[in-house]
Amino acid sequence: MTELTPPQIKTKFDVHLWWITAVIIAVNVGLFFWQVLHGMDVSNPSTADAIRWGADYAPLTFLTEPMRLLSSMFFHFGLVHLMLNMWALYIFGSVLEQIFGRVYFLALYVLAGLMGSLLSGYIAIQDSYELIRVGLANPELLPRVGAGASGAVMGLGAALTVLSLLPMLPQQRFILDKKTLLIVMGINLAMGFMISGINNAAHIGGMLMGTILAALWYLSQKTQQRWIMPLSLALAACGSYWFYLHCQNLVVYIQPLWSEVLMMMRQQLNF
Repeated sequence: MTELTPPQIKTKFDVHLWWITAVIIAVNVGLFFWQVLHGMDVSNPSTADAIRWGADYAPLTFLTEPMRLLSSMFFHFGLVHLMLNMWALYIFGSVLEQIFGRVYFLALYVLAGLMGSLLSGYIAIQDSYELIRVGLANPELLPRVGAGASGAVMGLGAALTVLSLLPMLPQQRFILDKKTLLIVMGINLAMGFMISGINNAAHIGGMLMGTILAALWYLSQKTQQRWIMPLSLALAACGSYWFYLHCQNLVVYIQPLWSEVLMMMRQQLNF
């Protein structure tokens, strides 16, 4: 999931209160090098390594291991993939953490990543429905392994973009360049449609969650109704869980296909 260089953001004060962002970056980097120390290729991890370390593979995720919806956010396909995502996380996160506060920021990050994984899984389910309907062995419709923090990071980018488009709040400490943000987010999204191998569904899912939660946060600040913030997070979490249950219901029809695909994958990769 490739990211472009994040936008330059002008601030009124120094950016230094971003330790949650720093912890997330440290965890991602630490896990990556721990995986490398245990034999993973630093530039081109194998599919077996990706599965071993928690990547998202829809048949495995929805049939037996739903935690992969979250664990996949902490696995990256090589050092370049990791560096691009962590750089974008630093640029976006170090600003948003101060705007939203640590709790709302962390919740948005996790929920955006989760929604990215869920939408990616939903697309995989629809592709499998199409595969059964057509009755042809089309490799393009088979589930694929996906991972990375891009869904969560795109959620942060979308949140910043939303704030840049709205009138600046009196207490807001950052001047956001909406033109640059729109260009960067647009290019990142367009690349997902033009370049194969990019999980654009994860990007879109993360952006949708980031957009909604940013708009609701802005409403809470504009109206001075702080109760909107916890309610927004609770509704987002419930909505994500409902979407997961909806996907599980859809999986019932394709379970025989996915069980067979998963068995073949296990035999091929020996996991």
